[in-house]
Parts: sequence; structure tokens; C-alpha cells
Amino acid sequence: MKVTRLAIPEVCLIEPRVFGDARGFFFESFNQRLFNETVGREVVFVQDNHSRSAKNVLRGLHYQIVQPQGKLVRVVQGEVFDVAVDIRKSSPTFGQWVDEILSAENKKQIWIPEGFAHGFLTLSDSAEFLYKTTNYYAPENERCIRWDDQNIGIKWPLVGEPQVSDKDFTAPSFIAAECFS
Repeated sequence: MKVTRLAIPEVCLIEPRVFGDARGFFFESFNQRLFNETVGREVVFVQDNHSRSAKNVLRGLHYQIVQPQGKLVRVVQGEVFDVAVDIRKSSPTFGQWVDEILSAENKKQIWIPEGFAHGFLTLSDSAEFLYKTTNYYAPENERCIRWDDQNIGIKWPLVGEPQVSDKDFTAPSFIAAECFS
């Protein structure tokens, strides 16, 4: 497993070692011991989620203010542009974002710790997205930041207008959003 700390060092890109031949491939997609060593602390995942999105669907920027969720994300079909935004007011990288292309082909994963908003744009005809979370989904604690907020300035690789949910379309700006201390 190769681990790269991104421009926001708490966010890690994880590339598994893939063994393949004419029959197919094998890789270890998760190992608790190695993961804890990578992030420098013991992490417990309590929920696995699986979503499917059509081309040009943009989901995010989502987070939970109470019961925050760390997420280990990957794509098992298709390709997405994945984004993490630091929303910890006390952080030197507050308001900054990192991105990575995740796909079934490259098998990359991203660790997005608690204190970050997360979103993605589907680049392929469809994509299936898997993520482990460190806390349970709590709809009453869910928050959202407008995906196209100019104060954050994410450079989404858009072709036309994205498809977004009503919740994402009416999300507050970064300045008005509830953030972590």
C-alpha cells in the first residue's frame, strides 16, 4: 500500500498494491492495522455506505456537525472527481480543498477525517461509490455547503450544469455555514 499525504496533510491518498494477471486481479482494500498506522491513530468504522450516481451528478459538500464522520472513500465502478474541504476554524488550512480522481480502474482511496466537508462529481456514465464512516448517519446533524461557493473556489471539471439535489442547490455559503472550532 502506498500512502500520500495531500496538500492538506490530514487527508491521505491510499493506493493499494494490486496483483493481476490474465485471470483478473486481487488487492487488499482495507487492513485495520495498516490504516491506523497510516493515519496515526486508532480509527473505528461503524457504517459502510454504497451510492450510485449518473454522469454529471454532483453530491456535496456534506458533513455532520455533531457526530462528525471520518470517511474512507473509493469507487468500484466508474470515475469521480472527489473533493475534501477543511472546515476546522482552528486549522491553518481552513477553507482550503484537495481533490483526486477516484475510479474503479485506479483503485485509489481517500481518507477524509472528521472536520471536513466532502463532495464528488461523477465523470463517467455512472459511478458506484463506497465509503466507510466513523460515525452513524444522523440526518438532524447533517450540514451542507454550497458546492460552487466562490470563497472556496473548487475547480470542478464540469461539462454543462451539474445535476444536484434540492438540498445541495439551496445549501448555505461557506461564510454562513456552521463549521468546526
